[in-house]
Amino acid sequence: MAERAPVGIIGLGVMGSAMSHHIIAAGHEVVGFDIDPGRRSEFAGSVVQSVADVARQTPIALFSLPSSEALAQVAAEFADSASPGTAAVEMGTLPLADKETAHALLASKDIDLLDAPVSGTGLQAADATLVVYSSGDEAAHQRVAPIFDLIGKQTFYLGAFGNGSRIKFVANLLVAVHTLAAAEAHQLGSACGLDPELVQEVIAAGVGSSAMFEIRGPMMAADTYEPPSARLAIILKDAGIIADHARDLDTPTPLLDAALPLYQIAVDAGLGDLDAAALRRLLAETE
Repeated sequence: MAERAPVGIIGLGVMGSAMSHHIIAAGHEVVGFDIDPGRRSEFAGSVVQSVADVARQTPIALFSLPSSEALAQVAAEFADSASPGTAAVEMGTLPLADKETAHALLASKDIDLLDAPVSGTGLQAADATLVVYSSGDEAAHQRVAPIFDLIGKQTFYLGAFGNGSRIKFVANLLVAVHTLAAAEAHQLGSACGLDPELVQEVIAAGVGSSAMFEIRGPMMAADTYEPPSARLAIILKDAGIIADHARDLDTPTPLLDAALPLYQIAVDAGLGDLDAAALRRLLAETE
């Protein structure tokens, strides 16, 4: 059997490290880099010392990055070192214009960048039940699809570059609103004198439930928000990107607009590093 080419991962945080474990378990070598030495020291694959090292060693590289600034820097370094025909995959939730800039830069070096954010938290990354929203060159997507199959339960190919982010904005709008709705529902239950565990069990069984109620509701019932599946500050960051995109399109998002100030208040209150379910604590403290 032909030797498998290594897969690169740039960004070894919660999502990147979880995805790497599944790829390694399937028999691939994974070459990884992160600017954080602590993350590099904990990485289960082959650690290298720069983005350029990943670019030189891998025909497929996944980017799991926290910011547009990080993407711009990684794209520039990757473009200088990767071979023509390399496929790179941007998997974060970032402004679409910034992804398009990176796409154009890499395309100028004959490097295919896919826009493929994922639906799911760190919990879903850990058990490989993410949903991948892939968009961009179809041939590049077909090359990377077997890797997507290792990290998630389902992949959608959505056509033109950027459609992955557009779908992710729709999905994360619902995440932000549904998480706050779950917190509000649990707070109402407690104010009524109901046992939070009973509220969780009964509501999860009925039509009032949601994926966020089922994922984050147990944390709210227990008032325990660590370790976070997705930090509250990250949900706020994503929600701000979505709100800006909606304003550019001149389309209304009244529920998201109502939710954003509460997320900001929670971050300002020191809850940003906890799971987004900590909105429940904010509501309890402001009762």
